Amino acid sequence: MKTWVAGLVVLVGIAAPAAAAQAPAPPPGARPIAAGEVQQLFEGWTLMQAQDALQLSDEQYGRFVTRLKALQGARRRHQIARNKILADLRQLTNPQRGSGDEATIAERVKALRDEDERSAADIRQAYDAVDETLDTRQQARFRLFEERMEQRKLELLMRARQNARRKQ
Repeated sequence: MKTWVAGLVVLVGIAAPAAAAQAPAPPPGARPIAAGEVQQLFEGWTLMQAQDALQLSDEQYGRFVTRLKALQGARRRHQIARNKILADLRQLTNPQRGSGDEATIAERVKALRDEDERSAADIRQAYDAVDETLDTRQQARFRLFEERMEQRKLELLMRARQNARRKQ
């Protein structure tokens, strides 16, 4: 719980440039937050923001949270699997170290295609489950909300990179 709260504080600190500029340096020996932890913190923050943005009733919220977490999990699992396959392809096709024969490369390309197809089906199914908890207007708001959250995530990443460059 402390890690989650500390990470959320960091995430919010990145979001507010003035606060980030005034924030003290992390204590010596503090463990850096991994990218996966930041992703989980952002997903948790998204869940908290969704109730207001979608105007969910208390009855809807419990079902919605469960299904949104499933959607987020499906996306995360598929992105991890896709990144692994891409890393394999990168290694197999690297001119300096590439040792992949045509058959191995073709198999990994097929695995990537299969993963993309599985991902699309799983994510579509997860969206259907989320939509079952929402009325039509909330479904539209949810799509807009997701777009705003994605833009927000990109803004936070850009600010974090800018802050990292300034500290160098």
